[in-house]
Formats: sequence, C-alpha cells, structure tokens
Amino acid sequence: MKKRVLSLILVCAMTLSLAACGSKSNESESEDSSKATENEIEDTTITWAKDNSGNVFLAIAEEQGWFEEQGITIEEAPIDANADAIAALSANQVDILTNYGTTNPLQAIASGEDYLIIGGYMATGCMTCVAKKGTVWNGVQDFVGKKVAGNPNDYTYTGELLKLGYDPLNDVEWVSSENYSDALAAVVSGEVDYALLGTSRNYEVSQNDDVEIMTYKSDVKPWYSCCRMVVQKDYAEKNPNTVKAIIKTLLRGQQYYESHHDECVDLMAEYMGVEKDYVSIYMNNEHFRVHCDPLKHAVVDAWNTLDETGFLTDEAKEINIEDYIAIDLYKEALDEAYEEYYDEDPEFWDGMIEFYKEHNL
Repeated sequence: MKKRVLSLILVCAMTLSLAACGSKSNESESEDSSKATENEIEDTTITWAKDNSGNVFLAIAEEQGWFEEQGITIEEAPIDANADAIAALSANQVDILTNYGTTNPLQAIASGEDYLIIGGYMATGCMTCVAKKGTVWNGVQDFVGKKVAGNPNDYTYTGELLKLGYDPLNDVEWVSSENYSDALAAVVSGEVDYALLGTSRNYEVSQNDDVEIMTYKSDVKPWYSCCRMVVQKDYAEKNPNTVKAIIKTLLRGQQYYESHHDECVDLMAEYMGVEKDYVSIYMNNEHFRVHCDPLKHAVVDAWNTLDETGFLTDEAKEINIEDYIAIDLYKEALDEAYEEYYDEDPEFWDGMIEFYKEHNL
C-alpha cells in the first residue's frame, strides 16, 4: 500500500515539473497510471465462509491489520456443513472457502461447477478414527467386514483399501450420521465399530472415556489434502489482484503462525469464542498441519480415487482436474511474497519454495 501511495505522489510531482516537456511527460504519466491500475484491488469486500475450526492464517491477518492495509474488508459467514458451504459458493453467497475439505469441491467440479483451487489451508487436519477403548488397530484393513460411521467417499481410507486389493464400498459397511457427534455416539452405543471424525471434535473425543483414537488420517496417508482454498473461476478472472492479495496475506499468516505458535493458539481461542483447551488440543497436535500450498499431487490423487470408487460423474472422465488447480497463480503470489518478506524469515521462505516444488511439479 505504501509503495502505491509513494508511486502516486511521484507521478503527481513528475506531472507538475515536466508539464512543459510535451509528449514525453504524457507518456510517462500514462505508463505510471497503468502500473497503478494493474495492481489495484478489484474487490474490496470479501465474504469468507467460516466453519467451527476457524482459519488461523485469516485470524492472524485480521489481528495484524494486513487486509485493512490493502483496503480489504473480510466479512465472515458462519457455515458448518461442507455441503452448505459448497451451495453458498455456487450461489455466490460467499467468495471463498478454505475449510471445507477436498472431496466436496472436487465432486462439485465433476458436476459442472467452475471452481478454482487457489491454495490450501489444512494440508492434514487433526482428523481421527475412533473405536471403543481396548480395540486393537492393525491398519485400514480392520474396516473390512465392520461398520464404519463415515462417508464412503473418504478417499484417504478408500484409496488405501484399494491399494490393499479390497473393494472399499462393498467390503466395508458404511453408516451415515447427521454429524460427527452422532457418529461418536454410535461408537459408544455399539451401533458401529469405528467412527471417522473431524478436527473440531478432538476435544469432544478427549472428554469421552469410552473411546480412544485408533489412527489419524495423516497416518494413513501423509499430505492427503484436507481443506482446499476455493473460489469461483470467474471470480479469479475478474479479481486477479484481489485473489493474489489474499494468497500473499495468508502466506504472511503462515510465516507468523510458524514463528509464534503459542501466541496463535491463544489468538484462535479468542477468535473462535471458545476455551483455549478446545483449540489447543488440535493445534498442538503434530497431525494438525496447516499450509497455503495447493498440493496439486495430493488433489490429483484424490480425484483419481474418487473416480475409481464411483463418486464422480461420468463427465468427470473428460475433465483434466489440473485445469482447476491454479498452481501458477499461487506461485506468482508466492514469488512476490518471497521478494517482499524474505528478510523477515529467510529459512521459512526458502522452505516454501522447496515445498511448492515437491508437491506441485
């Protein structure tokens, strides 16, 4: 922002002092004006879907005033269910999703929605598989012949079952639940053998003496792509500077988070309006890995597993999912952030470049 203000001041000064120079002055003014327009934020009010685990990078950016510096106002819309968030994005009721998984956006794309994955939030969430206390866990093969409260489109588990030679849809009895709390209750009552739970239910699990954690999703599949950052394609096309500014700001948030972790746990408790224990139980867990990267390789793998298990439309076979993952846009934002903020934390920014190469190229 300061650079743009300084640029405009210089333009005005040049216009006054060089007015007598004729066409050269006009050409210089025109070029500087063009540069200012190229970087101008197109959409200054962004509606952001907010789930019940929150986005720590967003919370940090708001606390630090980084969006305000750019003239951007963030309006958060509380939405808990993944399906409701997808519907809100389709109806243009929200501009951006960051906490609603990978499966739902991919299925929406397969059904004809023009969504664009511009980055990520949870690379691996603190997502658990629980069973009654005393249950022995040997691996995902333990699901075979058992009742599992979860969604069979969960590519993390089904993909691994496929690799082991099982039919994940017929060799496992999948039981649907209204929500994670109901799934947990089903394990306690003995209605199901296992329940697959979300990050926000870690505190609830810790308070239940009848169950224990068998595994985390990231134990089953490292870097499985938990939550993607998604916008409408036409939104990105109409507001490229806004989208890039969002990514750069969240990248700053990630750098701050990794160097001020304990402070950010307190910040999230306040931001979410909950007790510190509620957020610290997952934020201080090694399985909770948040990262802005799009994770193209993981997303493509998820797409292929969903296709193989029949959870994408027939039309999906004609879709190249890589066309819906904006790694070039993300890399452009990352490169700019690298140049602007590198001196603040060289090790972090070098690591971000290497991580991008590993997970996208």
